[in-house]
Amino acid sequence: MMTKETNQSWGGRFNEPVDAFVARFTASVDFDKRLYKHDIMGSIAHAKMLTEVGVLTALERDAIIEGLSQIQQEIEAGQFEWRVDLEDVHMNIEAKLTERIGVTGKKLHTGRSRNDQVATDIRLWLRDEIDRIKAEVTRLQQGILQLAEREADTIMPGFTHLQTAQPVTFGHHLLAWFEMLSRDFERLVDCRKRVNRMPLGSAALAGTTYPIDRLITCDLLGFEAVSGNSLDGVSDRDFAIEFCSAASLIMMHLSRFSEELVLWTSAQFRFIELPDRFCTGSSIMPQKKNPDVPELIRGKSGRVFGDLTGLLTLMKGQPLAYNKDNQEDKEPLFDAVDTVADSLRAFADMVPAIQARRENMREAALRGFSTATDLADYLVGKGLPFRDCHEIVGHAVRYGVEHNKDLAEMSLAELKQFSDKIEQDVFAVLTLEGSVNARNHLGGTAPAQVKAAIEQAKELLANR
Repeated sequence: MMTKETNQSWGGRFNEPVDAFVARFTASVDFDKRLYKHDIMGSIAHAKMLTEVGVLTALERDAIIEGLSQIQQEIEAGQFEWRVDLEDVHMNIEAKLTERIGVTGKKLHTGRSRNDQVATDIRLWLRDEIDRIKAEVTRLQQGILQLAEREADTIMPGFTHLQTAQPVTFGHHLLAWFEMLSRDFERLVDCRKRVNRMPLGSAALAGTTYPIDRLITCDLLGFEAVSGNSLDGVSDRDFAIEFCSAASLIMMHLSRFSEELVLWTSAQFRFIELPDRFCTGSSIMPQKKNPDVPELIRGKSGRVFGDLTGLLTLMKGQPLAYNKDNQEDKEPLFDAVDTVADSLRAFADMVPAIQARRENMREAALRGFSTATDLADYLVGKGLPFRDCHEIVGHAVRYGVEHNKDLAEMSLAELKQFSDKIEQDVFAVLTLEGSVNARNHLGGTAPAQVKAAIEQAKELLANR
């Protein structure tokens, strides 16, 4: 006879209860209980399908649905008692259902296993989370466009190797962020397609002898298709790994944005001002305003990279089909979802409130000979080979370094000592405005192109 302490879902095979430590060690309810809503959703769809194929009666179906609905209300009201001895979210809900409606509750599990049940729950949950994250990506992109529109004409230095390279507009720089996030959005959309496959009906690993109709359940749960192989259906976690890969790229992008914000707020740059509500002070230095939110997001990228690596390592040595190892799939996935969603939310709230220090940006662009390439291009226009022009401008820059003069600050006589091709019209080329306006092509930094790109980006978001 089964003892009270023996797990009621599988205890018939065992002569003694599980060791108390092992019960705690193998339980997952502390973290997988967040799947409760999707577990109940899947169970209701399963009950409806079983009724359609004649395994359950309509009265049994209605009792199950009513019982599950009441359990969901209890969970959401904080009145549900989660039991570690029942291992996971699935058995906690099923045990409560049986306690509430009797033997009919035990019939719910007909034609399925916890293996295909949990695989279905995770996909349902992740599908919703991807939609939430996509919405946050869009909200951040909207904020970027707001700031880029305000700063479409604001000139700042563009960098390579973190050295002044050429003048760009702040709006153009922000649109680079927009492009990165657009790729992230596309990856999420594509990932969601593979998440949205239904493993329910695979049972433990080989399918079931009951006359189930997987297409009914698939339709009820809004999946695009059913999994094509029962072994793969219960053991596949590619979709979770793929999501963590997409999430890692998002966090890598946010980390790059964060690094720039940290630099730009420093006393050495002073390009922007972050709102106080996204910063903190120092316990000892009263003058400090620390960009804690960008710094923390930069650090949190490592968590998500770790989640991806953890899932890859988890799966790399598993034979088909389901193994207990897969209990370890949830915490890294949950962490990746929570981290990327919170980081996007923080950025989406923060970016529209950024204030540009336009004069500081312009002053920085005037330093570092940022229009040197424009002078070389000017000389090419006068008929000289580019490599000769490159050398000529190099000499001019060296002269400027020695005399502490930018190219635009030199007189025509000073410039002509490097090439007699240089005339008075060179000064239109050497100004910051002349430099950025000269790059008036698709994808260029000219303010006219930036404004056109913003309008196209707005249309892109409106059509999502």
